[in-house]
Amino acid sequence: MTVRVLVVDDEALARARLVRMLARVEDVEVVGEAATGAHALERTRELQPDLLLLDVDMPGLDGFGVAEAVGMPLVVFTTAHAQYAALAFEADAVDYLLKPVVQERLERALEKVRQRLLARSVMATSARPPEPPAPAPGERAAESAAGVSAAALLTVHDGGKVRFFDPLLVTRFRAEDKYTAFLFDGEEHLLRESLSTLEERLAPFGFVRVHRAELVRASAVRALTPDAGGALLHLSDGQTVSVSRRSLPALKQLLGLR
Repeated sequence: MTVRVLVVDDEALARARLVRMLARVEDVEVVGEAATGAHALERTRELQPDLLLLDVDMPGLDGFGVAEAVGMPLVVFTTAHAQYAALAFEADAVDYLLKPVVQERLERALEKVRQRLLARSVMATSARPPEPPAPAPGERAAESAAGVSAAALLTVHDGGKVRFFDPLLVTRFRAEDKYTAFLFDGEEHLLRESLSTLEERLAPFGFVRVHRAELVRASAVRALTPDAGGALLHLSDGQTVSVSRRSLPALKQLLGLR
């Protein structure tokens, strides 16, 4: 796997040094450079790198502002100030390198990046639904817009009617007494299905148990932050989910974290 890197630093000498160091690492391609935060955003949109090697201290838009704005590319921060480490973790950075950057330390950070990219690839593959079987002659097999077969749809009994939902449009399921609750378009719905049964049924679609009472779609994870006794997952729809201490090691491994 080749890691495509955008080097961002307001000092030309620092950028040149990092480019030389990256050239010594196999399967790494420097696709561009940027000297300001605004230029970094422009180059990110243009080049679609896998990784930003990103200086924290820059005039105007700093590294944290860039990291918040770019979204999908992974970030490894570089800075001369150790006090930014906690903020770097909160910004979901893969790693944090103190200047002057050492070759061995840079290569360890790049290995973490590869693990995270691999985890993304696995999650994207597992979240892709299998091809549904062809319906028998005369049979109308209901499918969602995302292509999930009728057998995988969520069934909600709402008064006198039955409603069907695509699980790939749901980010999270929560155990609620004898039911399982989920949000769809901001409205809560209840399934007459246990979380354990749902976990087994939706595992092929990339859902993972992160707590005794929580099941999440792995491809919806946007950030992981520390919390007392475990961690918090931040999902693409703004929901936050508690991760139990027991589930955390396996989840970190899935996400390519140590």
